[in-house]
Amino acid sequence: MKLIALLTCHNRRDLTVRCLESFFRQTFRGSPPELEAIVVDDGSTDGTTEALQRAFQSVRVVAGDGTFFWARGMQLAESHAIAERPDFILWLNDDVDLERDAVELLLSTAATRPDAIVVGALADPESGQVTYSGVLRSRWHPLRTRLVQPGTRPLEADTFNGNAVLVPRAVYEIVGAIDGAFSHGQADYDYGLRARRAGFGVVVAPGVCGTCRRGGQEGTFYDSTLTLRDRWRLVQGPTGLPMRSHARYLRRHGGLLWPLFWAAPYVKLVVSALVTAPRRLLSQRT
Repeated sequence: MKLIALLTCHNRRDLTVRCLESFFRQTFRGSPPELEAIVVDDGSTDGTTEALQRAFQSVRVVAGDGTFFWARGMQLAESHAIAERPDFILWLNDDVDLERDAVELLLSTAATRPDAIVVGALADPESGQVTYSGVLRSRWHPLRTRLVQPGTRPLEADTFNGNAVLVPRAVYEIVGAIDGAFSHGQADYDYGLRARRAGFGVVVAPGVCGTCRRGGQEGTFYDSTLTLRDRWRLVQGPTGLPMRSHARYLRRHGGLLWPLFWAAPYVKLVVSALVTAPRRLLSQRT
């Protein structure tokens, strides 16, 4: 059995090395699978590529130019992986630290659900709260989701956060590629929903597969301490919620009312910035 992990990274050398160390130190009770990794280094200037080449023999590094971000980087890594037709590919964020039995847990879950993508739930290393997992969508609002809390058996989900996700060959050959036309986010949700439409399931493996901190709102377009101009610049940036990418997602998965759902985050941002502007100006004067 062959399993190839896919990662994309930019200037997070130490995190990326630690993530891959956790991947290659996996333990198995039976015959271990052949483990490889393909990493798209998207224009790092901190020596990531050199560090990976020194540390690992089973890692192939593919160079990006710094403009790929997550979706295009993962699409490129995936294209290299599927040329080898592995039994499984493992989406892996470079800030994930896997438990030693995480891959075996994902594979054993896949053995019971060969028709499904298997999602590994991740937790905050300090609080233990689940940070990333499969998600369930609201019945009426395509952008509202809630995390699936892992249990003692596989649990169904609608789609997933793409931090630690096992995709069998049967799925990637039929569903197709990760959509690199997304700017950064939403490509993971899109893939899960496309897989569901193709007749595959999405399940969350039992227990927690590792740790991964959830990013905060400070310095993002959600940050109410920033000016409207700064928040608008951030929301339109690649890692925000750029209009074209957001529309691409909602045209596919937002139903007939998708234009309303598309406009709502931008209207909410403007209203929020205008409401908090007097308070921010007052605090600056004092």
